[in-house]
Amino acid sequence: MRRIGITTTVPAEFIFAAGAAPVDLNNIFITDAAPGRMVERAEADGLPRAVCGWIKGMYGAAISSRLESVIAVSEGDCSHTRTLMEILGEEGINAIPFAYPYDRDYALLKLQMEKLASLLGITFADAVNTMLEMDEIRRKLHRIDLMTWRDNKVSGFENHLYLVSASDMDGDMARFGRQVDAFLEEAQGRAEFPQEIRLGFIGVPPIVTDLYQFLETRGARVVFNEVQRQFTFPFDTDDLVERYRQYTYPYDIFSRIADIKAEAQKRGLHGIIHYVQSFCHHQMEDMVFRKHLSHLPMLAVEGDAPGPLDARTRLRLESFCEMLSAKRAAAKAVS
Repeated sequence: MRRIGITTTVPAEFIFAAGAAPVDLNNIFITDAAPGRMVERAEADGLPRAVCGWIKGMYGAAISSRLESVIAVSEGDCSHTRTLMEILGEEGINAIPFAYPYDRDYALLKLQMEKLASLLGITFADAVNTMLEMDEIRRKLHRIDLMTWRDNKVSGFENHLYLVSASDMDGDMARFGRQVDAFLEEAQGRAEFPQEIRLGFIGVPPIVTDLYQFLETRGARVVFNEVQRQFTFPFDTDDLVERYRQYTYPYDIFSRIADIKAEAQKRGLHGIIHYVQSFCHHQMEDMVFRKHLSHLPMLAVEGDAPGPLDARTRLRLESFCEMLSAKRAAAKAVS
């Protein structure tokens, strides 16, 4: 089966409809047995040290996976992706641009999808039919999310792992669906997780490997993964274009804030971890988040290269959890 790389969530319905397998380069990179070697490969080939680790990892993943084509989001994601497209082109990889219009223009977004359909040799209707197949799995992912925050039977990392995989469904819808079914059956029979502090995780998925697990050792659990949840398209519409208009990540920060506020209230969050990646423009968003989410304590955590949390970040996370626990205890005492 033909494999087509993607640099972030794109309309995978078109790729599957074309009989190909989408391959999220981020997932290939971070789940590698030694993801650091992909970063090292990128730097050895000439990518600067002061470039986001995800970009370097995606470069390494694309080269090592021997992909013929990569669909790269040229608008609505990292600005470095445009240059990455050109570099991959130099390496003989066909780079296909896909743009999310900043103003969410329906006609422009549909045009991007129609261009993608034409390039892949399918019709728009083919993609809509595939969307209905993918929705069966997405509904199960929504159940995993529900079992995370309502039933307390899914860990923050498990939530992250399954929801982030919705970007490409591991390149095989049927196999991924079976894995989700098996996980749901296993998780249903669990006892509830005991952690009382309920956290939200906002920002790009983390490059550090043990953040969720460390938080759980400190009495806290992530019950809301902002961007990962968006990958599952939890929207009440069967209009394929409209779905990708409602998908918040590629557009303005204020639609993301509205989504975070609504989910924070529904899930009873006590605090928020805002993850930022070194050398990423999204770092500037922290000041806006703090202004509009000031009712919730927030800690910004920065990651650079793949690997475990460093000692300083562990200490900051531990102090944050202790502060939230003390605040919760004080509120209980007053009531």
